Amino acid sequence: MRMASLHFFPEKFTTFKTLLPENSPCAFRGYPCLFSENPIMSSCVKPLVQTKETPVVLLHGFDSSCLEWRYVLPLLEESGIETWAIDILGWGFSDLEKLPPCDVVSKRDHFYQFWKSYIRRPMILVGPSLGSAVAIDFAVNYPEAVKKLVLIGASVYAEGTGKLATLPRAVAYAGVNLLKSLPLRLYATYLTFTKISFSTSLDWTNVGRLHCFLPWWDDATVDFMTSGGYSVAPLIGKVKQNTLIIWGENDRIISNKFAVRLHCELPDAIIRQIPYCGHLPHLERPDSTIKLIVEFVQRESKTFSQCVAQV
Repeated sequence: MRMASLHFFPEKFTTFKTLLPENSPCAFRGYPCLFSENPIMSSCVKPLVQTKETPVVLLHGFDSSCLEWRYVLPLLEESGIETWAIDILGWGFSDLEKLPPCDVVSKRDHFYQFWKSYIRRPMILVGPSLGSAVAIDFAVNYPEAVKKLVLIGASVYAEGTGKLATLPRAVAYAGVNLLKSLPLRLYATYLTFTKISFSTSLDWTNVGRLHCFLPWWDDATVDFMTSGGYSVAPLIGKVKQNTLIIWGENDRIISNKFAVRLHCELPDAIIRQIPYCGHLPHLERPDSTIKLIVEFVQRESKTFSQCVAQV
């Protein structure tokens, strides 16, 4: 696979490299987003074509980036769906040279300002793993911005970062340096997926830790860790949006019993399980994941068309 440049605008910002092919349909761009005194160049994958239909917006998991969606996003666009993939503040490839706070409130406000500036209409918000907590937090606080939710391998019952929030900062920095180490990331990849080859595991590990080498990653990660993190369990019952829950049958990170619990606690939800699949179906089983998402997205438009035909 050839390397392609990853440009951030304006041109004074750094150019990074990704493992996307040069002819990839994904246009990875940086956009200025103002939610503090200084604009933040915020990275995302912009849709090739913007339509009048409801857009799908893809979040990512803990300490990850929108490169998580390198397999699914092109398939969504081939299905005719306007698709964005957003880097959550503090993770991914946004330019954080003037380091803003990276706590939950700041992540939420940053995403809202991005949505208000560039998307500007209700969206179908997709969150995998901890991205599900980000999605629930956002949907409850800004319900006008979210039409539907898709939660994948949802990590929504953890009580924030727990005791990590009380660590001395020197210890916290030592911990985050370990977090980006190759052995630890390889082990996490082993737990996350089901029976992938070592070469694939190494490739996915390297892609998953690319953003960790940005100069502000350590500071942003420690800031999030010591801020307390996401505790969204009390918010689940307040979610008003129709929700699709997707779970890998062989998830070793989040037990399937939490999928059942989430399904019971969400007021309006359906649940679908993908067989022979681990924690991140959008990477391990992209074809199955795309099928479920597209069916969920198109269900409303089909219902609407049927109602119009009846009238």
